[in-house]
Amino acid sequence: MTDGGDRLRDERLIGRAFRLHPLSIPYRVLEQGLGLAFVLLVVGAPAFGMVANSLGTSLTAVLGAVLVVGVVGYGVAYYRRFEYELTADTFDIRSGVFARRDREIPLRRIQNVDISQNIVQRALGIAEVRLETAGGSTSEAHLKFVSVTRANRLQREISRLSRAGDEQSPEPEAFETLFEISDRELGLLAVVSTDLRIIPALFLGASLFAPSAAAMFDAEMLLYGYQSVIGAVLGPLVTLAGIVLVGLLYGALNATLYYGFTLRGAADELRYERGLLQKYSGTIPLSKIQSLTVEENVLARAIGYASLEIETAGQSGGGEGNQGSSQSAIPLATRDRVLELTNSIEPVGDVGFERPPKRARQRYGVRYAAVVVILTGVLWLVDAVVGLPFAWWLALGALVLVPPAAHLKWRNRGYAVGENHVLTRNGFWVRQTKIVPYYRVQTVVSSSTVFQRRRRLATVTIDTAGARSLVGNDAKAVDVDDVTATQLREGVSGNLYTALRRRRHDEGRRRRFGDRRQSSGEPVAEE
Repeated sequence: MTDGGDRLRDERLIGRAFRLHPLSIPYRVLEQGLGLAFVLLVVGAPAFGMVANSLGTSLTAVLGAVLVVGVVGYGVAYYRRFEYELTADTFDIRSGVFARRDREIPLRRIQNVDISQNIVQRALGIAEVRLETAGGSTSEAHLKFVSVTRANRLQREISRLSRAGDEQSPEPEAFETLFEISDRELGLLAVVSTDLRIIPALFLGASLFAPSAAAMFDAEMLLYGYQSVIGAVLGPLVTLAGIVLVGLLYGALNATLYYGFTLRGAADELRYERGLLQKYSGTIPLSKIQSLTVEENVLARAIGYASLEIETAGQSGGGEGNQGSSQSAIPLATRDRVLELTNSIEPVGDVGFERPPKRARQRYGVRYAAVVVILTGVLWLVDAVVGLPFAWWLALGALVLVPPAAHLKWRNRGYAVGENHVLTRNGFWVRQTKIVPYYRVQTVVSSSTVFQRRRRLATVTIDTAGARSLVGNDAKAVDVDDVTATQLREGVSGNLYTALRRRRHDEGRRRRFGDRRQSSGEPVAEE
């Protein structure tokens, strides 16, 4: 929470037009100039020679100087023609060098206020600010660049006004640190963040290329029949090296993205900070949350760890590592700690999931067996045409993995219907448990494919206003009994209307209570 002096400085932001930071001129010019320099480096020398032969060296140099002046001039004009203003109800932007554009963004629509800085921007003391609104595929407002102090003040004041809708509203409660990633957790994040779904691809690649690598060894060794031995040893070694290399790359990336991750919370809002090379900070209004996702890949699950993602309706400018509108509230922590924070945001309690019927497990087994048979047929065809360095029929050995794979897929699927939420769970390699409050549900759809209908199964999709819904990452109860799917769809829809009526009733009570307190001259306290 800001003190009184900061509050007074924040209030001066309201009703005043501001320009970007003056350093945004050289930074943008340099940023655009580097792109232009790359193009000139690739095509510049031949183009310069052709133009110089036609117009002469002097005139060509003059044209190059005009181009440079044009880039600099545009940067100055962009700075002078860009203004932003914060009012009690809107955030206004006036911009455009050749064509003017005026925008008024209602503060109530703003979902996230995100700040980012790379190393150069941090050295210069400037920051990039993005304002995200509901349903936007891109940032609604993009300030490149303002001072770090101004960015933080804008973030605080926009968050306050968007919640209160009143310039004279009180400051929010003091922010409390809810989670701070430790060095141990950051190290574990680097280890468990490897996507294990790449392992089959690496094994396939090693099987194809290891024999070629073995052929590079001394011909005398091959003459004595060591080729198969070298291939058998080299294949697993190459695969293991590939897995380790990919794991190191993933770990290094996640360690830099979530270095110093801190989550703080007040009554109405969460705020996060993270990043080593690229630093991010942003807001997560609790009133704008669409869903929560507890995510556990197979490695994290084995050691009792999980992560928590929060989805809002904006695009969320979390930068790299951000997926759509989801922002990590906890990158990695013990599962109990993740569930504790999850319940503090949306009280869910202990949940028992209903698994799909067992005939769904049979469906998975048939599907996986068909994949193995098709792959074996493809390898047989390749062997018949060009020949393979291994026996194609060995691929049939994967059939022994079909029953456990089908069982694990079935075991990690399910749904639960609570008093205030609907929950779904899917995935073995990366298991996602999605929590959707009923009042955030947009539509509920049940569907079934031709193959599902043969086994009397269906899928129920619970759609929200989150941007990830656009890419099909909704909460889904997959392969439930078709009769149960109809009941689930109707039940969630009924709970939606009940939740909306209850919220309207509660909001009406709070509004009437506030009006009575104001008319009597009593101070109005936030409930």
